[in-house]
Amino acid sequence: MSIHKVRLIRKMEIAEGTMAFSFEKPEGFVYKAGQFGDWTLIDPPESDAEGDIRAFSLASAPYEDMLMIATRMRDTAFKRVLRTMTPGTEITLDAPVGSFTLHNRTDVPAVFLVGGIGVTPVRSIVLQAAHDRLPHRIIVFDANNRPDDAAFLDELMHARDVNPNYTFIGTMAQMEKSGRAWNGETGFITGEMLAKYISDLSLPIYYIAGPRAMVESIRGILNGAGVDDDNIRTEEFSGY
Repeated sequence: MSIHKVRLIRKMEIAEGTMAFSFEKPEGFVYKAGQFGDWTLIDPPESDAEGDIRAFSLASAPYEDMLMIATRMRDTAFKRVLRTMTPGTEITLDAPVGSFTLHNRTDVPAVFLVGGIGVTPVRSIVLQAAHDRLPHRIIVFDANNRPDDAAFLDELMHARDVNPNYTFIGTMAQMEKSGRAWNGETGFITGEMLAKYISDLSLPIYYIAGPRAMVESIRGILNGAGVDDDNIRTEEFSGY
């Protein structure tokens, strides 16, 4: 892990209420898909009790030539500063950190169970796996309220076109509030939904990322299905 100053290249809204921020990639900076870093504002024009540091996953894949983060835009001083930041502004990055990374055994499937902004490390992993032509069987379940809220939805769906070992299952809980058509699953991730796509629930390694309540709920579903805790990895996204 090392500390870098990185400059903002661009920012854009990628889903309703969610923005992505791309930064210059420091020369020689190396990380694994799925890792994160601590991002610190430099002399921000405002601050509050939540402070000037946030931990964000690197949503960019290691092969890409920039570093990207994505976040829900709550009304905090940090997020207000981030939203109005102009290209060229510097921010401090302390990275990489974390072990929410794809396991090495290619004969063991990887199942990602993510909700909301918990999808950010999964973008990195899915794109890198396709780029490297990894033989891992990868299945992603991505739960959101509506397609309108789902960060990187189109990108994750299109990744199926370039990786025959990859399956994407999106599910939406509030389609009655959506302005966008959706032909995929609806409702929350359940044991029945998992069994529909995974023939042997005891075989994969599971990666759960999202709000704490969702992480705990899905862990309970997996444990109830006989999945060993050693085969469950989690990343909680709280207060973002």
